[in-house]
Amino acid sequence: MINQKIFTKPLWMFLKGIPKIELLPEEGPPEIAFSGRSNVGKSSLINILVNRKNLARTSNAPGRTQHLNFFVPNNYFGIKDNLPAMVLVDMPGYGYARAPKKNVDSWGELIIRYLSNRSTLRCVYLLIDCRHGIKPIDHDVFSFLDKKAVSYQVILTKIDKISPLIKQETLEKTKSLLRNHPAAHPEVISTSIVKRDGIEELRKAILEIINT
Repeated sequence: MINQKIFTKPLWMFLKGIPKIELLPEEGPPEIAFSGRSNVGKSSLINILVNRKNLARTSNAPGRTQHLNFFVPNNYFGIKDNLPAMVLVDMPGYGYARAPKKNVDSWGELIIRYLSNRSTLRCVYLLIDCRHGIKPIDHDVFSFLDKKAVSYQVILTKIDKISPLIKQETLEKTKSLLRNHPAAHPEVISTSIVKRDGIEELRKAILEIINT
């Protein structure tokens, strides 16, 4: 049984960045992926989740994450007989990228094929900036994951930037919308990197998935 220490006791490390589907590590331990529009805070959330400041590269410029970036607890190298309890995956943001169109198209294919065919992918956490809410492109991703029967849960980010009233309204609106999506988890996690809100809730949710 994996417990909370998995997030804080080992020193997490970057395993590899995957630019092409053919270079994916062999399927082994369960994978937890983080997705969302560009600059929504995926890398920052991963850093605070595992108690590291600079594990996942962060940037104020949208579209900087251009690979599927894999992270594992220290001393695990993703090979036979040396597999970690789980793997975290930082996915390229969708909706914007500071790169040539051919690169963006390549990432899109990479993401689609990864989400469609990765049997060890246990859950995708979809991050939504609570200040902007769910956009049409987010709806497209929801529908795609529903179609592929990939489990996902929505995380509202940057809740410290809005009032408690707006936060509650956004939370209820989001939960109501997700009732129409069969692959979505019914609960929504609200987070703040600044105040560390929702981090323990997210850790517990991940452990529940991994230990099931």
